[in-house]
Amino acid sequence: MIAATRLAPLLLGALIAAATLSSSVSAQQVFDLSPEQPGRPRAEKNEEAIKLIGKDAKFAKDGVFTVAIASTRLPFGAYGTDTRTLVGSEPDIAQLVADSLGRKLEIVSVAWADWPLGVASGKYDAVVSNVTVTEARKEKFDFSTYRKDLLGFYVKASNPISIKEPKDVAGLKVIVSSGTNQEQILLRWNEQNIKDGLKPVELQYHDDDVVLYLALESGRADAYLGPNALLGFRAAREAKTRLAGNFSGGWPLLAEIAVTTRKGNGLAEAITQAINTQIGNGNYAKALTRWNLAPEAIEKSATNPAGLPKS
Repeated sequence: MIAATRLAPLLLGALIAAATLSSSVSAQQVFDLSPEQPGRPRAEKNEEAIKLIGKDAKFAKDGVFTVAIASTRLPFGAYGTDTRTLVGSEPDIAQLVADSLGRKLEIVSVAWADWPLGVASGKYDAVVSNVTVTEARKEKFDFSTYRKDLLGFYVKASNPISIKEPKDVAGLKVIVSSGTNQEQILLRWNEQNIKDGLKPVELQYHDDDVVLYLALESGRADAYLGPNALLGFRAAREAKTRLAGNFSGGWPLLAEIAVTTRKGNGLAEAITQAINTQIGNGNYAKALTRWNLAPEAIEKSATNPAGLPKS
């Protein structure tokens, strides 16, 4: 993750531009980046969740749920058209939790490296910023899950291929970022395929997104493997690529994203209950769908589930 930076209004305008494409390609989706966020789901106060707040729980501010968000990449979070207000899927989830706990939401934009100390010290009540549950993090933090951590294979919109398992990438030219979790998984898939007598994968590395997507559009590459949320948002916005298959970012283990709070501060169970109530009443689905994250929805929030193992 990178330190928060403000997006220029012209860039934001480009992000929400829509156009009618040919019948072979899905229409571009329009995403609301206004500071008012009229489509953001809101929740009623949840007395059941409030009762689960620990007796010794302390909030950073009275009557406020202070949330750190360390992303300026959509769909997670970015500055809206006023260049001041953070909008995106993470602010939407944070709003539902704050409403459920009967508190005003205050979002603080932070650098990724700063949230652990901020949460541990009580400066922020929670971080809602695409944080994956890991066993190492569970030593210092509590978790309330709210989304699957998925990777996705994206292909040219007119490309009919489907990728569901290792053998499906045999012989393909696949773009992946060097040094990433997805690269390690793809390398393991490739090793398995070679052992099974299948054609190897041709891995491609591109530092420039323009070059990367040109490779997909021209057929010089068959697929791009990366974080499903980011690639899916771009696919919905531009309608030039489509999802060909996805799997857990912890493959072969389950990886989940969670609201992260200081360990033992008495908030996790209340937040989990709040999320489950919103799953039940449909607000949760609305929050994900409006940012093209429906594929990453979970059926039930859990407190401190098994996380990815220590390396």
